[in-house]
Amino acid sequence: MQLCSSLKPFVSMLWITVFSSAGCKADPVSCRLWAQSQLSGLSMTGDFVIGGIFSIHSYMRSEQNSYTRPPPHPQCSGSMDFRELRIARAMEFTTHEINNRTDLLPGITLGYQIRDSCAAVPMSIKAAFQLANGVESVFNDTDSCSKSASAAVPVSHYATCACLSDKLQYPAFFRTIPSDHHQAAAMAKLVKHFGWTWIGAVRSDTDYGNFGMASFLKAAQEEGICVEYSESYYRTQPRSKLERVANVIRRSTARVIVAFLNAGEMRLLLEELTRQPPPPMQWIGSEAWVTHPEFLKYNMCAGAIGFGVPRSVIPGFREFLLDLSPAQALESPLLTEFWESSFSCSLKGSSGGSRKCDGSEDIRALQNPYTDTSQLRITNMVYKATYAIAHAIHGVICNDTQCDKILFTVLHFIPLQILNQLKRVNFTTRNGYQVSFDSNGDPVALYELINWQYSTTLKVRFRAKVKRNNLCIVPVSVCSESCPPGTRKAVQKGKPVCCYDCAPCAEGEISNKTDSLDCIQCPDDFWPNSHRDSCLPKPVEFLSWDDTLSVILTVFSITGAFIAVCVAAIFYKNRISPIVRANNSELSFLLLFSLTLCFLCSLTFIGRPSEWSCMLRHTAFGITFVLCISCVLGKTMVVLMAFRATLPGSNAMKWFGPPQQRLSVLTFTLIQVLICVLWLTISPPFPFKNLRHYKERIILECALGSAIGFWAVLGYIGFLALLCFILAFLARKLPDNFNEAKFITFSMLIFSAVWVTFIPAYVSSPGKFTVAVEIFAILASSFGLFTCIFAPKCFIIMFRPEQNTKKHLMGKVPSNSF
Repeated sequence: MQLCSSLKPFVSMLWITVFSSAGCKADPVSCRLWAQSQLSGLSMTGDFVIGGIFSIHSYMRSEQNSYTRPPPHPQCSGSMDFRELRIARAMEFTTHEINNRTDLLPGITLGYQIRDSCAAVPMSIKAAFQLANGVESVFNDTDSCSKSASAAVPVSHYATCACLSDKLQYPAFFRTIPSDHHQAAAMAKLVKHFGWTWIGAVRSDTDYGNFGMASFLKAAQEEGICVEYSESYYRTQPRSKLERVANVIRRSTARVIVAFLNAGEMRLLLEELTRQPPPPMQWIGSEAWVTHPEFLKYNMCAGAIGFGVPRSVIPGFREFLLDLSPAQALESPLLTEFWESSFSCSLKGSSGGSRKCDGSEDIRALQNPYTDTSQLRITNMVYKATYAIAHAIHGVICNDTQCDKILFTVLHFIPLQILNQLKRVNFTTRNGYQVSFDSNGDPVALYELINWQYSTTLKVRFRAKVKRNNLCIVPVSVCSESCPPGTRKAVQKGKPVCCYDCAPCAEGEISNKTDSLDCIQCPDDFWPNSHRDSCLPKPVEFLSWDDTLSVILTVFSITGAFIAVCVAAIFYKNRISPIVRANNSELSFLLLFSLTLCFLCSLTFIGRPSEWSCMLRHTAFGITFVLCISCVLGKTMVVLMAFRATLPGSNAMKWFGPPQQRLSVLTFTLIQVLICVLWLTISPPFPFKNLRHYKERIILECALGSAIGFWAVLGYIGFLALLCFILAFLARKLPDNFNEAKFITFSMLIFSAVWVTFIPAYVSSPGKFTVAVEIFAILASSFGLFTCIFAPKCFIIMFRPEQNTKKHLMGKVPSNSF
């Protein structure tokens, strides 16, 4: 029994079975089989022979053993599965395609032996052993005979049982079809997606059904899905078992059935259910039957959804299938049976009342699963498996241009070499599919989601995606009514997890799905809506460009910059006039330039804070204002030095001429630049989402980074402003018709008042008003400087030109006035 259980996966399999081309010399010491080997259904000789086992028939004929004669060979019975024959011939087609290639196994021919397993374990075991041992009836263990098989490595195209991924039990097993482990998990998620939490389950009583359903039930339990019943059966079991399973389905309250069934068991179950149809049910199908065209004829009003191997196109395959003549069909019992079954005639003459095939039969006119190549799914798995074997052989005995036959004719073939090569194969087939195996011998899992739909003609057809059926109502299959979004499921004590109450989510939490197990906390940047079924982004508060306050401040900023440029133009036009020359035109132009930058730097505070804008706004503000105050300080010192120079014997202007003025402005400004560089290097400002003030909205602002750097910048500006104020205050009463120190004093008073008021307002203002206060302080102090220093001069230039004379500007300074 253990042997049979372990060989169940080999019902559909490809084998590498290698025979050398050398013959056996006559030797009296030889072993002969007691009976002849059963002939292959389809075969071709070659340097390497690939064995294939396919379930072309569904049953094995059983005979009572009399024990008086050798038991007969087991025979298949029942009708031929034309779809399976097409799949088997895909191996034949692929072998011919490989033999016609010059880049794969050059100089080496592949052969094949295709056997029918009858979908039965005993026949599968017999076929597997024959392929592994060879087909010769004579065996000799001397060096003169090498015709027995020397390598057998299984590569399956259809065995999906997750158990086969166990390398301890199946160390040499490979497959091109994904493991059911992935399909089972996907089916559980599919059931969960539609809210079906109360389901029934049926499975084939085989490794395929038992392991597949076990994986599904485990995944379903993790998804919170409850199973009302779980039934199994096998097609050879008594009919009473099938009737009992059908009655369980009819009596159940679950309207969704997950069917992990082989095609044979599914066919019998549907036939039994049609005798007394249950209410409409939604079927969830595994890949073994959900894409099988035969089942479209059964009335599944609620529909069927499942996963299938992706369909494909194999160029030239359809032409190969249709290139079959009566003479070719006679060469193989399987093809003979196919021809006679398809055309209801006899190729070998009249038999059982059937007419003799007369040559008028047109295989291209047939419409059956053999000729249907619209969905080459499992067929493509055979195509890939055959190519994988060829690439493994190529990797062992071939280099880039030629193959070495000595490796298998003289040194014999080592199965371990094939095994190691199969682990490393990685190639793309001619129809564009990648082939490789993981450490478990499995390929990458890839499925299509299949949906059965009724068309307008009431015919069911496959869809490769899910759509709601327009003619049938999707059933509801739950123990308790669904909990709407905004609530969570609270399990009722002593009842299954699918029976629950609905509890509302707590504050700050949401559930955005029906039947949520738990409420989830909204991210820091989000807040629940009123229904608590979605997290809405918290309103982000910052001084945006389209804000009314921003528009007003922008207008003032641009206006100030424009006025400064206009004044600069007026000063330049009247640069030789006494009032411009008397007030240090060079520092005046530099001051106008710095004031223009001060007005414009306020624009950097508007808009969404970013890393660059945060660094730019503070440093630009600090440097431009220091440049501005440095120019004012220079003008103040010039006023003091100028009046000091009028005293007898004074040479003050010698020490504070134009070069010294430029140097002082440059020095004061470079100090601020150095402070800003240190600030940006050590801990620069950065954009910051302030979540502390309000739980339902976000204040987007620029964090200072280093508070010391920020206050150092402001402190340095304040220090220069205070120094300028003190010097201007000392020079305010110097006799002159136009003493600039008076206006500088007023400007520094305004500047200081603005920034002293700014500090508490800056600290206490929340959100965008913090930035607005800072912009207002910049504009107010800039306009204060501009108005006090340049407005009187412009007024005289434009409206009192008679005062713009050297005589009017000159005044006598008493010796004791300083």
